[in-house]
Amino acid sequence: MLCVNVELQERRYPILIGSGLLQDERNYPLKQGDRVMIVSNPTVAQFYLDTVTQALEKRGCTVDRVLLPDGEKYKTLESLNLIFSALLKGNHGRDTTIVALGGGVIGDVAGFAAASYQRGVRLIQIPTTLLSQVDSSVGGKTAVNHEFGKNMIGAFYQPSMVLIDTLTLNTLPKREVNAGLAEVIKYGAILDGAFFTWLEKHIDELVALEPQALQHCIARCCQIKADVVARDEMEKGERALLNLGHTFGHAIETHLGYGNWLHGEAVAAGMMMAAALSAELGNISVADVSRLEKLLARANLPTISPDTMQPEDYLPHMMRDKKVLAGKLRLVLLKSLGQAYVATDTAKDLVLKAIRRCTQTD
Repeated sequence: MLCVNVELQERRYPILIGSGLLQDERNYPLKQGDRVMIVSNPTVAQFYLDTVTQALEKRGCTVDRVLLPDGEKYKTLESLNLIFSALLKGNHGRDTTIVALGGGVIGDVAGFAAASYQRGVRLIQIPTTLLSQVDSSVGGKTAVNHEFGKNMIGAFYQPSMVLIDTLTLNTLPKREVNAGLAEVIKYGAILDGAFFTWLEKHIDELVALEPQALQHCIARCCQIKADVVARDEMEKGERALLNLGHTFGHAIETHLGYGNWLHGEAVAAGMMMAAALSAELGNISVADVSRLEKLLARANLPTISPDTMQPEDYLPHMMRDKKVLAGKLRLVLLKSLGQAYVATDTAKDLVLKAIRRCTQTD
């Protein structure tokens, strides 16, 4: 088992990474008499709900559960309300613990519920997808979507621990594994050139879910994110670098309708647009853009815009992005593979040109 600590100014919390962690009751920081609400969805629950429930009951906890519908399109205020109703019907107090058992959607909605219920209750994240294990479960960003934009309603709220059992990836559809690899590749591209080179050597093992490569990869991603979050918990500066490809990607998700392209797929295409724009501005070399494209393609990820989107469709969504300040578009771009920066007020014609370069024309 590997342990990565997230060191915040006020406190720290552990990320435990290993195989078969869910069934061992000693991994849960709870005690006899504690009340727990597990938030999950039917897809994940069929595999892991009983395992987690039994482990918690062995600790002497009283366990309730609430299941949300599965999918990005259910990352809504309605789903949030289902959790609140279950907590209130069960008379859960401020001393309860919410356990988020699922992928990024469950983690984000359950996390926001934990931040909001009676002004804040304890939260444990148990991410079951590669994307949530390497990214969304770590660092305390919680949110729901709005029809006008992704993750527009939410809070920063840190868990008391993150429990990553790599065995959960064995039940994950291949498309979801690939989507998670987009966030993995992002870490190398923004902050760790040596990790990017490691990925070029080992990406096939990761696609095949080879356990040792997987554990190393997840731990490295969590360490990179933990270090960034420790320095900039509320995204006042450096943490924005973690959004490489996300402004373009969120535009794709919002335009197509949540869930049509997976988050990781949209981010992959978005990273190519950011790389194309970086090359246009004279930063990253054409050879490095090509390396990024090849690595994404080997992870079976899209590197071009969806067929049904025109370059002009992007900007209205992008201008509603949370990173827009004083009406100016802020984008994460690349100086080189392993070094990202935030560009403010990039000319819109250059942004469009970069999107066009990543758009297939018949």
